[in-house]
Amino acid sequence: MNNILYLPTRYFPSISGAEFYFQRMAELLTTKYNYNIEIYTSNAIDFKALRNSSGKILTPDNKYFYEVNSLKVNRFPVNYNISNKEILKILKVIPSYNALNLHDDVLERIVRNGPYLGDLLDYLLKKQDLNYDLIHTTYFPYFNCIISLIIGNFIKKPTICTPFFHFSNPRYTDLKVIDLLKKFDLLIACTNVEKEFLVQKCKIQPGQITVIPMGVDYTKFQKVNKKPLSNLSFKEKFFNKNEKKYKLILFCGYKNYEKGALSILKSIPYILKKIKKVYFVFIGPSTVAFNRELSKINKLEKVRIINFSPGNLTGYFDKKKLAAFKEADIYLMPSRSDAFGISFLEAWSMGKPVIGARIGATPEVIRENIDGLLVEFDKPKDIAQKVIFLLKNNNLRKRYGSAGQLKVSQKYTWDIVAKETHYTYQNLLTKFR
Repeated sequence: MNNILYLPTRYFPSISGAEFYFQRMAELLTTKYNYNIEIYTSNAIDFKALRNSSGKILTPDNKYFYEVNSLKVNRFPVNYNISNKEILKILKVIPSYNALNLHDDVLERIVRNGPYLGDLLDYLLKKQDLNYDLIHTTYFPYFNCIISLIIGNFIKKPTICTPFFHFSNPRYTDLKVIDLLKKFDLLIACTNVEKEFLVQKCKIQPGQITVIPMGVDYTKFQKVNKKPLSNLSFKEKFFNKNEKKYKLILFCGYKNYEKGALSILKSIPYILKKIKKVYFVFIGPSTVAFNRELSKINKLEKVRIINFSPGNLTGYFDKKKLAAFKEADIYLMPSRSDAFGISFLEAWSMGKPVIGARIGATPEVIRENIDGLLVEFDKPKDIAQKVIFLLKNNNLRKRYGSAGQLKVSQKYTWDIVAKETHYTYQNLLTKFR
């Protein structure tokens, strides 16, 4: 049995692709491949809490604080009231940090992103049974990456990072900070285009990177898809009584500029000029910018928008979310900040066509004119044109959805991802023996 240390930025009930990936890998590798996985993370729920005390945190009285799906989770508080200068002073007395040879500017930028988990770092360095065979972290560029490298150096064990590198977003492409990624023994990229960027632009050695895509619980979505509509109807519950035959356009993710949520709102007036009978459903955490744009669009006559936040949902498999995917006519997420886009897989699992942005990793995930369409990022008119085109082509929607469904069943399930991750771990461990 191999002992693995997982150091994600956050963990369920925090919801995003990176969190879900680590959760499913921990669950499947434990049950199917006999790994012993210990999970150490922050108590942050939203991104704001990674660096600001006004963000949402998980408290010990929450049923998920100590355990999620029979796996123990160790959560530590984010240290907010400490300066970068103090953090640097603390780290520089740790030999395994100094051995990383990181420039002070790199640390300062990463600390700025958060979450600074000084208590967690101190706990691990003093832990008596620090007998891990491998350390795996995720989500770049956050402070848990630093902790992973410190502990890996301290116990002389290999370190892996799945960075979910959003290379189309300028915020992630600071070459000084990217130097941190070169310190890991292995990087797991979600797509070949992510690997190519890390090699060509970031000067990371090709042999230091392996490509493993994301996955979906395909059979769970299939069970929902095969249930009679009357047992799980989103339209029945949330559409007006005389509007059950209206089309449903679905977005699921952070409602911000990077994910394309604001661009969707701006595309709605153009869509309504051609197609009146349509609902727009947004599921995910809101932002100030989204709410501001939403208030403008809601003033339009006869616009129909249904807006859900995590507070209205129960998790990744919330019944309302699954019902929305089941009855959607199009899944629309024109994002530039996705290393893969698990929600595309969720839509395809339900046999739905998807529309994404022609930027970053998405053109590798979506096969244009085969299982979906691509639009230019932040171009509301282009988004509207593609939505209108698909809404008017029922056969094409079915064809794209079926092609995506077949692709997912053959290549993109969590079982497949866990199997590839298991082999990756074993190959790396063999090199270190």
